[in-house]
Amino acid sequence: MAAEPVTAEPVIRVPLGEACGDLLKLFKGVTDGRSDQGRDHPVAAVLALAAAATVAGMTGYRAITGWIADVPAEVLADLYMRAGAAPAPAPGMTTIWRVLTDTDADTPDAAIGTWLTTNLSTCMNAGDETDQEGTPLAHLRLDGKTVRGAKNDNGTQRHLLAVMLGPPDTAVVAAQAEVDGAKPRETITARELLKRLDLTGTVTTADALHTVKATAKVIHARGGHYVLPVKENRSKLFDALDALPWRDTEIAHTSTGKGHGRITTRTIQVLPAPDDLPFPHVSQVFLIERYVTDLHGKPISAVAQLGVTSLNPDQATPTHLAGYVQAQWGIEVLHRIRDTLYREDRSRTRTRSGPRVMASLRNLAIGALRLAGRTDITEATRWACRYMTRPFTILGLTT
Repeated sequence: MAAEPVTAEPVIRVPLGEACGDLLKLFKGVTDGRSDQGRDHPVAAVLALAAAATVAGMTGYRAITGWIADVPAEVLADLYMRAGAAPAPAPGMTTIWRVLTDTDADTPDAAIGTWLTTNLSTCMNAGDETDQEGTPLAHLRLDGKTVRGAKNDNGTQRHLLAVMLGPPDTAVVAAQAEVDGAKPRETITARELLKRLDLTGTVTTADALHTVKATAKVIHARGGHYVLPVKENRSKLFDALDALPWRDTEIAHTSTGKGHGRITTRTIQVLPAPDDLPFPHVSQVFLIERYVTDLHGKPISAVAQLGVTSLNPDQATPTHLAGYVQAQWGIEVLHRIRDTLYREDRSRTRTRSGPRVMASLRNLAIGALRLAGRTDITEATRWACRYMTRPFTILGLTT
């Protein structure tokens, strides 16, 4: 029996409060690196407060501390009691700094990834929109980002790798890990991260750095599929694809869009994968060409991109393949929001786990706002901060 075709992912809108998991309970599993003395503020409550402040647009320790100081006393008391502690005054900046910098950064990442993916799944399952062509495969986007203001003990810049899941308007970070060493080791970290995920029913996309045999084998072994670009950094594979009869191959799909004073036309051609292709589990190969002109038709740029996919024609049409490639930009949008709205690259958060945990809180805030139906994240933080209780409601932290 042929596999069901891959279709465009539906955009579902469900109020987050109706589908939220217990973020505070997940935060209780985060390691507390502080000394045993003077723990008046439980790590779960401090993380929940910092998360709410980040939803409200706060960018660093000082801003987070100032926002938390204005949290209503009844909200603070309720949060502390549910975290297993007696009510206490709002934590100061030293306490917040110690919690965020002394924890094992893997644990808040795991808690946040679990909460976001659970809510994404709930929201999508609750929707009533269906596509007549079949059931879509979930789209995983893989990409790394250097936190330019933070450095390791050896002087190298901190580099984080994220896996984003879901449709463009509601995509969330499912997992995040820190690259051990320089950026070229990103592929090793990617494989370690993917091995922790159940990839059944998913399609993974990434930039050309990750078009390596070992990564393709991991994706296949974990039950997933891939759509990957091929550039000259993989010379044998690139030459094999470049030598195929593209001039004699019909264009399978064309799309045209207008925006930012430009007209962009994309075409895709698809061929069966040659038997002797030096890459594992390839079913189809493709050539995407992108032509950009101004509004009067004057050429601005022309780009060609070769690629490989493990999806067969019954699982993905040329239209779907083109859609997966184009949707990879979604994770770049996440990075841009963290840099522009949250000023991540200009942040002075540099100590121990601090840069990564702050990035995790920003991933959580962006994802939660998207799941609440807000796609303009800058405006969404303004909306969230108009009422002190609203960020807690968005995160499901109110009773």
